[in-house]
Amino acid sequence: MAFSDIFEHYLKRLTEEAQQGDAREESFYPALKELLEQFARTRRYAHVHVTIQPRPIEAGNPDFRVWDGNQHIVGYLEAKMPTADLHRQEETEQIQRYLSTFPNFILTSFLEFRLYRDGQCVATAQLARPFVLTQLRTKPPLEDVHGVANLLEQFFAFSLPQPLTAEVLAVELAKRTRFLRKMVQQQLAIEQQGGKGHLLGFYEAFRKYLIGGLSAEEFADLYAQTVTYGLFAARTRATDGFTRRAAFDYIPRTIGVLRDLFRFISLEDLPAEMAWIVDDIAEVLAVADVNGMLERYYRERRGSDPIVHFYETFLAHYDPDERERRGVYYTPDPVVGYIVRCLHELLKEKFGLSDGLASPEVTLLDPAAGTMTFVVRAAQTALHEFTHKYGAGGQRELIRSHILRYFFAFELMMAPYAVGHLKMAFFLEEMGYHLADGERIPFYLTNTLDMSELEASRLPGLSSLAEESHLAAEVKREQPAAVSSPPLPALSPCKRR
Repeated sequence: MAFSDIFEHYLKRLTEEAQQGDAREESFYPALKELLEQFARTRRYAHVHVTIQPRPIEAGNPDFRVWDGNQHIVGYLEAKMPTADLHRQEETEQIQRYLSTFPNFILTSFLEFRLYRDGQCVATAQLARPFVLTQLRTKPPLEDVHGVANLLEQFFAFSLPQPLTAEVLAVELAKRTRFLRKMVQQQLAIEQQGGKGHLLGFYEAFRKYLIGGLSAEEFADLYAQTVTYGLFAARTRATDGFTRRAAFDYIPRTIGVLRDLFRFISLEDLPAEMAWIVDDIAEVLAVADVNGMLERYYRERRGSDPIVHFYETFLAHYDPDERERRGVYYTPDPVVGYIVRCLHELLKEKFGLSDGLASPEVTLLDPAAGTMTFVVRAAQTALHEFTHKYGAGGQRELIRSHILRYFFAFELMMAPYAVGHLKMAFFLEEMGYHLADGERIPFYLTNTLDMSELEASRLPGLSSLAEESHLAAEVKREQPAAVSSPPLPALSPCKRR
């Protein structure tokens, strides 16, 4: 079928809707969906699906998602009434949010089309004049057929740049996570009105048992970051393709809270208003060589932590103002090294423990561990001390019986908690140690200052949060760890009785 025939049929369908007299924006959606699908087939873009997005609230999702029905997302479209002034629409908060998030986006009035790449308008074309359709109620004549065809061709030919650098990946994830944060907030508001829902259950549990006074906005921020970094953690384990639904299988079983969250994200009935943007984040990760990127990032920064520095880069693009207000900056690697070395030497000199952090009498606790930077450095120091004196033969046993038993950490926020588990797991694997069934890193999601323990029965579907609380409570009650005062990071060894 020729382009002109496709467009003539499209205008005929638009005219039929306009002649009804009560046509709304949504009335024209099926015609545009058919146009896009016919054009894609004509241009041999295989397996293209055009989905009309769910939209229970205004200014939520873009109206259309174009994808392959499985994973690869081509782009998004937002449609306005044929009489709309797209120049004015372009300046609205809604469209600016879309432009800042999606690298391949079309804004259309069904007759005029504007294509944007990375927020910049790169093509415009007018298929027909709106007054003929809306005022004369007759089929308008075709105008710029080739212009519209070329614009759609550019749209369908889009793919993310390859290879993605660490900086580009951080930017792309940050853009989509900001959008997910907005969608989580809107979905939570819907569930609050109805009095039930998965997000509402998570929100109430976190507010009651972890972060008193947690606002809906703060929860949306926490949840969105955790989803993105949970996907990131899962992607580092994936070897044969990666999707949102596959992510659950790659979340370590020892990170129970994250698995509870991803049981919902990957396996259950995720609200369609959220599913599409989570799919988009998963696809960005799917096309990225995440492990190779982290290795290059490590080499380029000459020994500093690639996971934490990547997270810091992500935060800088995700919400720099909030990062500034909260003081979310990570301790420079030389400072971490200095503090841990001092503690190591103090144990030797003041406590009479000749092996320092490697001494079997030492218990270590970081009560605000963040991404586990200090604990990992302490573990590195302990292993170096041990192998330097006694050789590498007992390294595995030191990890099993000392580091995994007596190097504890607490964290209140889920995103750094997920990053910290990822970081510690990478470190252990670098040392040749893989966690056995039943083993876990003693890093717990908990409020350090709260000594109460959750009852599992109060949290249906979130039993892992109760388990975290139980394990953390045992450490708080039974481990004789003394905690240093701010501003120094709390990484406080003490001698066990």
